[in-house]
Amino acid sequence: MYDISKIMAKPGTIIRLKDYDTAYTGSFESPKEARKMLRKDVKKTASLQDMLYAYSRHSVLIIFQAMDAAGKDGTIKHVMSGINPQGCQVFSFKSPSAEELSHDFLWRTTKRMPERGRIGIFNRSYYEEVLITRVHPGFILKQNIPGIYGIDDITPEFWENRYTSINNFEKQQNDSGTIILKFFLNLSKEEQKARFLSRINNKKKNWKFTINDINERQKWDLYQEAFEKAINRTSTPWAPWYIIPADNKWFMRTVVCDILVSKLESLDLKYPEVSPKAKKQLKEAKQMLLNEQ
Repeated sequence: MYDISKIMAKPGTIIRLKDYDTAYTGSFESPKEARKMLRKDVKKTASLQDMLYAYSRHSVLIIFQAMDAAGKDGTIKHVMSGINPQGCQVFSFKSPSAEELSHDFLWRTTKRMPERGRIGIFNRSYYEEVLITRVHPGFILKQNIPGIYGIDDITPEFWENRYTSINNFEKQQNDSGTIILKFFLNLSKEEQKARFLSRINNKKKNWKFTINDINERQKWDLYQEAFEKAINRTSTPWAPWYIIPADNKWFMRTVVCDILVSKLESLDLKYPEVSPKAKKQLKEAKQMLLNEQ
Protein backbone atom coordinates (compact mmCIF):
# COMPACT_ATOMS: atom_id res chain seq x y z
CA MET A 1 0.00 0.00 0.00
CA TYR A 2 3.05 2.23 0.28
CA ASP A 3 6.69 2.16 -0.82
CA ILE A 4 8.93 1.82 2.24
CA SER A 5 11.84 3.32 0.29
CA LYS A 6 9.89 6.60 0.20
CA ILE A 7 9.69 6.56 3.99
CA MET A 8 12.75 4.88 5.45
CA ALA A 9 16.02 6.81 5.76
CA LYS A 10 18.30 4.04 4.55
CA PRO A 11 21.43 3.93 6.71
CA GLY A 12 24.57 4.95 4.86
CA THR A 13 22.81 7.06 2.25
CA ILE A 14 22.66 10.85 2.10
CA ILE A 15 19.20 12.03 3.11
CA ARG A 16 17.72 15.30 1.88
CA LEU A 17 14.36 16.14 3.38
CA LYS A 18 13.33 18.04 0.26
CA ASP A 19 13.38 14.70 -1.56
CA TYR A 20 10.66 13.32 0.72
CA ASP A 21 7.10 14.20 -0.25
CA THR A 22 5.17 15.39 2.80
CA ALA A 23 1.88 14.68 1.02
CA TYR A 24 2.72 11.14 -0.16
CA THR A 25 -0.16 8.71 0.44
CA GLY A 26 1.05 5.54 -1.26
CA SER A 27 -1.48 3.57 -3.28
CA PHE A 28 -4.42 4.12 -0.95
CA GLU A 29 -7.47 5.05 -2.98
CA SER A 30 -9.11 6.90 -0.09
CA PRO A 31 -8.67 7.81 3.58
CA LYS A 32 -11.41 5.27 4.34
CA GLU A 33 -9.27 2.47 2.93
CA ALA A 34 -6.31 3.54 5.07
CA ARG A 35 -8.41 3.79 8.22
CA LYS A 36 -9.68 0.26 7.62
CA MET A 37 -6.09 -0.95 7.53
CA LEU A 38 -5.32 1.05 10.67
CA ARG A 39 -8.17 -0.60 12.58
CA LYS A 40 -6.86 -4.05 11.63
CA ASP A 41 -3.34 -3.14 12.67
CA VAL A 42 -4.53 -1.69 15.98
CA LYS A 43 -6.11 -5.06 16.78
CA LYS A 44 -2.91 -6.85 15.76
CA THR A 45 -0.89 -4.52 17.97
CA ALA A 46 -3.02 -5.42 20.99
CA SER A 47 -2.42 -9.14 20.43
CA LEU A 48 1.29 -8.71 19.75
CA GLN A 49 1.73 -6.50 22.80
CA ASP A 50 0.21 -9.22 24.96
CA MET A 51 2.81 -11.68 23.67
CA LEU A 52 5.58 -9.09 24.04
CA TYR A 53 4.63 -8.70 27.70
CA ALA A 54 4.43 -12.45 28.32
CA TYR A 55 7.62 -13.27 26.37
CA SER A 56 9.49 -10.52 28.27
CA ARG A 57 12.71 -10.68 26.26
CA HIS A 58 12.26 -7.51 24.23
CA SER A 59 11.03 -4.01 24.81
CA VAL A 60 10.04 -1.42 22.22
CA LEU A 61 10.88 2.27 22.27
CA ILE A 62 8.96 4.51 19.86
CA ILE A 63 10.38 7.99 19.32
CA PHE A 64 8.37 10.80 17.76
CA GLN A 65 10.13 13.96 16.57
CA ALA A 66 8.55 16.68 14.49
CA MET A 67 7.86 20.34 13.98
CA ASP A 68 4.96 21.83 15.94
CA ALA A 69 1.47 20.76 14.77
CA ALA A 70 2.76 17.69 12.92
CA GLY A 71 0.41 15.43 14.87
CA LYS A 72 2.52 13.59 17.44
CA ASP A 73 -0.19 13.52 20.12
CA GLY A 74 -2.92 12.40 17.72
CA THR A 75 -0.75 9.67 16.26
CA ILE A 76 0.06 8.31 19.70
CA LYS A 77 -3.65 8.36 20.60
CA HIS A 78 -4.82 6.55 17.46
CA VAL A 79 -2.00 4.04 17.00
CA MET A 80 -1.93 3.02 20.66
CA SER A 81 -5.71 2.94 21.12
CA GLY A 82 -5.74 -0.85 21.45
CA ILE A 83 -2.76 -1.13 23.78
CA ASN A 84 -3.12 -2.34 27.36
CA PRO A 85 -2.08 0.70 29.46
CA GLN A 86 -0.26 -1.60 31.89
CA GLY A 87 2.21 -2.53 29.18
CA CYS A 88 2.78 0.92 27.72
CA GLN A 89 4.33 4.14 29.02
CA VAL A 90 4.26 7.55 27.35
CA PHE A 91 6.69 10.30 28.27
CA SER A 92 6.67 13.85 26.94
CA PHE A 93 9.93 15.72 27.36
CA LYS A 94 9.67 19.47 27.83
CA SER A 95 12.35 21.95 28.89
CA PRO A 96 14.84 20.19 31.20
CA SER A 97 14.67 20.82 34.94
CA ALA A 98 17.58 22.04 37.07
CA GLU A 99 18.19 18.45 38.18
CA GLU A 100 18.22 17.18 34.58
CA LEU A 101 20.62 19.94 33.52
CA SER A 102 23.00 18.73 36.22
CA HIS A 103 23.42 15.38 34.46
CA ASP A 104 24.61 14.29 31.02
CA PHE A 105 22.23 14.93 28.12
CA LEU A 106 21.02 11.31 27.97
CA TRP A 107 20.24 10.95 31.67
CA ARG A 108 16.64 12.10 31.83
CA THR A 109 15.55 9.84 28.97
CA THR A 110 17.68 6.82 29.92
CA LYS A 111 15.81 6.40 33.20
CA ARG A 112 12.53 6.32 31.22
CA MET A 113 13.53 3.48 28.90
CA PRO A 114 10.92 0.69 28.77
CA GLU A 115 11.43 -2.51 30.72
CA ARG A 116 11.45 -5.83 28.88
CA GLY A 117 7.94 -6.73 27.83
CA ARG A 118 6.79 -3.13 27.59
CA ILE A 119 6.35 -0.45 24.94
CA GLY A 120 7.73 2.99 25.71
CA ILE A 121 6.79 6.12 23.75
CA PHE A 122 8.86 9.28 23.76
CA ASN A 123 7.01 12.39 22.61
CA ARG A 124 10.24 14.24 21.78
CA SER A 125 13.38 12.67 23.21
CA TYR A 126 17.13 12.94 23.64
CA TYR A 127 17.15 14.06 20.01
CA GLU A 128 16.10 17.49 21.25
CA GLU A 129 19.74 17.75 22.32
CA VAL A 130 20.83 17.83 18.68
CA LEU A 131 17.77 19.63 17.34
CA ILE A 132 16.48 22.55 19.39
CA THR A 133 19.94 23.04 20.88
CA ARG A 134 21.39 23.45 17.40
CA VAL A 135 18.82 26.10 16.61
CA HIS A 136 19.24 27.67 20.06
CA PRO A 137 22.87 26.92 21.03
CA GLY A 138 22.49 29.16 24.08
CA PHE A 139 20.62 26.27 25.73
CA ILE A 140 23.89 24.32 25.78
CA LEU A 141 25.47 26.94 28.03
CA LYS A 142 22.91 26.10 30.75
CA GLN A 143 24.32 22.55 30.94
CA ASN A 144 27.64 23.66 32.50
CA ILE A 145 29.67 21.36 30.28
CA PRO A 146 33.44 21.55 30.86
CA GLY A 147 35.12 23.66 28.19
CA ILE A 148 31.86 25.20 26.97
CA TYR A 149 31.83 28.78 28.24
CA GLY A 150 30.40 30.55 25.21
CA ILE A 151 28.68 29.90 21.87
CA ASP A 152 32.03 29.86 20.08
CA ASP A 153 33.09 26.85 22.16
CA ILE A 154 30.32 24.73 20.60
CA THR A 155 32.29 23.31 17.68
CA PRO A 156 31.27 20.88 14.90
CA GLU A 157 33.17 18.24 16.88
CA PHE A 158 30.82 18.82 19.82
CA TRP A 159 27.81 17.85 17.70
CA GLU A 160 29.63 14.88 16.18
CA ASN A 161 30.37 13.62 19.69
CA ARG A 162 26.69 13.84 20.54
CA TYR A 163 25.65 11.92 17.44
CA THR A 164 28.24 9.26 18.33
CA SER A 165 26.94 9.07 21.90
CA ILE A 166 23.39 8.60 20.62
CA ASN A 167 24.41 5.88 18.17
CA ASN A 168 26.38 4.04 20.85
CA PHE A 169 23.50 4.31 23.30
CA GLU A 170 20.99 2.97 20.78
CA LYS A 171 23.33 0.13 19.81
CA GLN A 172 23.71 -0.87 23.45
CA GLN A 173 19.93 -0.75 23.94
CA ASN A 174 19.37 -2.82 20.81
CA ASP A 175 21.91 -5.40 21.94
CA SER A 176 20.03 -5.63 25.24
CA GLY A 177 16.72 -6.36 23.51
CA THR A 178 15.17 -2.91 23.05
CA ILE A 179 13.77 -2.31 19.58
CA ILE A 180 13.95 1.38 18.70
CA LEU A 181 11.53 2.84 16.16
CA LYS A 182 12.24 6.47 15.26
CA PHE A 183 9.58 8.47 13.45
CA PHE A 184 10.14 11.94 12.05
CA LEU A 185 6.70 13.28 11.16
CA ASN A 186 7.54 15.26 8.04
CA LEU A 187 5.16 18.22 7.81
CA SER A 188 5.21 20.90 5.11
CA LYS A 189 5.45 24.55 6.08
CA GLU A 190 2.18 25.25 4.26
CA GLU A 191 0.31 22.56 6.22
CA GLN A 192 1.74 23.81 9.50
CA LYS A 193 0.38 27.27 8.67
CA ALA A 194 -3.08 25.82 8.02
CA ARG A 195 -3.05 23.92 11.31
CA PHE A 196 -1.89 26.95 13.26
CA LEU A 197 -4.72 29.00 11.78
CA SER A 198 -7.15 26.23 12.70
CA ARG A 199 -5.95 26.37 16.31
CA ILE A 200 -6.37 30.13 16.38
CA ASN A 201 -9.83 30.11 14.78
CA ASN A 202 -11.20 27.26 16.89
CA LYS A 203 -11.73 28.31 20.51
CA LYS A 204 -11.49 24.69 21.64
CA LYS A 205 -7.98 24.53 20.19
CA ASN A 206 -6.71 27.89 21.42
CA TRP A 207 -4.98 26.26 24.36
CA LYS A 208 -2.69 24.39 21.94
CA PHE A 209 -1.26 27.60 20.52
CA THR A 210 1.25 30.11 21.88
CA ILE A 211 3.04 33.01 20.26
CA ASN A 212 6.27 31.05 20.70
CA ASP A 213 4.96 28.64 18.05
CA ILE A 214 5.19 31.50 15.56
CA ASN A 215 8.62 32.52 16.81
CA GLU A 216 9.90 29.00 16.24
CA ARG A 217 8.24 28.87 12.82
CA GLN A 218 10.46 31.76 11.77
CA LYS A 219 13.39 29.37 12.23
CA TRP A 220 11.87 26.73 9.95
CA ASP A 221 14.94 26.38 7.71
CA LEU A 222 17.27 26.03 10.69
CA TYR A 223 15.11 23.28 12.14
CA GLN A 224 14.93 21.46 8.82
CA GLU A 225 18.71 21.59 8.60
CA ALA A 226 19.03 20.26 12.17
CA PHE A 227 16.61 17.40 11.48
CA GLU A 228 18.40 16.52 8.27
CA LYS A 229 21.80 16.39 9.95
CA ALA A 230 20.49 14.31 12.85
CA ILE A 231 18.78 11.82 10.54
CA ASN A 232 21.88 11.46 8.38
CA ARG A 233 24.16 10.87 11.36
CA THR A 234 21.89 8.61 13.39
CA SER A 235 19.91 6.47 10.96
CA THR A 236 21.64 3.16 11.65
CA PRO A 237 20.98 -0.51 10.87
CA TRP A 238 19.96 -1.06 14.50
CA ALA A 239 17.83 2.10 14.77
CA PRO A 240 16.87 3.57 11.39
CA TRP A 241 14.77 6.69 10.97
CA TYR A 242 11.39 6.66 9.25
CA ILE A 243 10.46 9.94 7.57
CA ILE A 244 6.67 9.79 7.71
CA PRO A 245 4.66 12.10 5.40
CA ALA A 246 2.55 14.14 7.81
CA ASP A 247 0.38 16.42 5.66
CA ASN A 248 -2.36 13.78 5.70
CA LYS A 249 -2.93 12.54 9.24
CA TRP A 250 -4.87 9.46 8.12
CA PHE A 251 -1.88 8.22 6.12
CA MET A 252 0.65 9.13 8.79
CA ARG A 253 -1.15 7.19 11.51
CA THR A 254 -1.73 4.16 9.29
CA VAL A 255 1.91 3.89 8.27
CA VAL A 256 3.25 4.34 11.80
CA CYS A 257 0.99 1.55 13.08
CA ASP A 258 1.85 -0.72 10.17
CA ILE A 259 5.60 -0.32 10.76
CA LEU A 260 5.10 -1.09 14.45
CA VAL A 261 3.11 -4.23 13.64
CA SER A 262 5.72 -5.38 11.12
CA LYS A 263 8.51 -4.93 13.64
CA LEU A 264 6.63 -6.78 16.39
CA GLU A 265 5.83 -9.63 14.01
CA SER A 266 9.51 -9.91 13.04
CA LEU A 267 10.43 -10.65 16.66
CA ASP A 268 8.77 -14.09 16.46
CA LEU A 269 7.04 -13.49 19.78
CA LYS A 270 5.39 -16.37 21.59
CA TYR A 271 3.88 -17.18 24.92
CA PRO A 272 6.19 -18.94 27.40
CA GLU A 273 6.01 -22.72 27.26
CA VAL A 274 4.69 -24.44 30.36
CA SER A 275 7.00 -27.07 31.88
CA PRO A 276 5.85 -30.69 32.26
CA LYS A 277 5.66 -30.18 36.01
CA ALA A 278 3.49 -27.08 35.58
CA LYS A 279 1.25 -28.91 33.11
CA LYS A 280 0.71 -31.66 35.68
CA GLN A 281 -0.17 -29.06 38.30
CA LEU A 282 -2.65 -27.47 35.87
CA LYS A 283 -4.41 -30.79 35.43
CA GLU A 284 -4.53 -31.29 39.20
CA ALA A 285 -5.89 -27.78 39.70
CA LYS A 286 -8.54 -28.32 37.03
CA GLN A 287 -9.65 -31.58 38.63
CA MET A 288 -9.82 -29.95 42.07
CA LEU A 289 -12.02 -27.18 40.68
CA LEU A 290 -14.31 -29.66 38.90
CA ASN A 291 -14.63 -31.71 42.08
CA GLU A 292 -15.80 -28.74 44.13
CA GLN A 293 -19.36 -29.02 45.36
